[in-house]
Amino acid sequence: MAVEDPSAPHGVKLVIEDYPYANDGLLIWDAIKEWVSDYVPQYYTDASLIQSDTELQAWWTEIKTVGHGDKKDEPWWPELKTPDDLIGILTTIIWTASGHHAAVNFGQFDYGAYFPNRPTTARVPMPVEDPSPEGKKKFLERPEAFLLECFPSQLQATVILTILDVLSNHSPDEEYIGGQIEPYWEDNKVIKAAFERFHGKLMEIEGIIDARNADLSLKNRSGAGVVPYELLKPYSGPGVTGKGVPNSISI
Repeated sequence: MAVEDPSAPHGVKLVIEDYPYANDGLLIWDAIKEWVSDYVPQYYTDASLIQSDTELQAWWTEIKTVGHGDKKDEPWWPELKTPDDLIGILTTIIWTASGHHAAVNFGQFDYGAYFPNRPTTARVPMPVEDPSPEGKKKFLERPEAFLLECFPSQLQATVILTILDVLSNHSPDEEYIGGQIEPYWEDNKVIKAAFERFHGKLMEIEGIIDARNADLSLKNRSGAGVVPYELLKPYSGPGVTGKGVPNSISI
């Protein structure tokens, strides 16, 4: 959905320009990468320190060979030899556990609680392009009854609704990305300043997303009958809010 383009704002050009997930996701990605780029050089100033850190190398080996054992021989795994390599790896991991997961998880209730919008099971086969004469006759006589036979039962729909509510809920003590500084960073003035910049950037992203959702030229996120895209707004209150990016995978 994107091609590399050094002249583009985030280094990539989107195939679909009005693509809310990608546009907002790139903001979060860049903020994470900037924060990690400030953090890593405080501990790894050159490639020799990366390569000689046996615990760091063992961590990366375990991720590839144990955590993703079925993919351990794939050629696309990045190497871990330089600080830039580590920055890229950490940015990817943090993004996957924060922004990416938030985008695919916390909208489940909004999209799926109304079961005709996203039925979780079909009790009979859905209508096909070439139905049997009996099926076609039944569909033409009462199409709503035909669909109701296919949709989940009331009990099935209620169970799924409850599950989606649980999955989409933020707890009252949720910790959001860039929200609270770790106590052991407080004494390092450089890292503390970098974290404060990270937090400030995320607060700025909140405003950018609000502005995008008010832009009537963006047809996929604004206008009559269009739900604003807020899944990648970094912060949220408790409950089912359809927004908020926790520090890590949280359901």
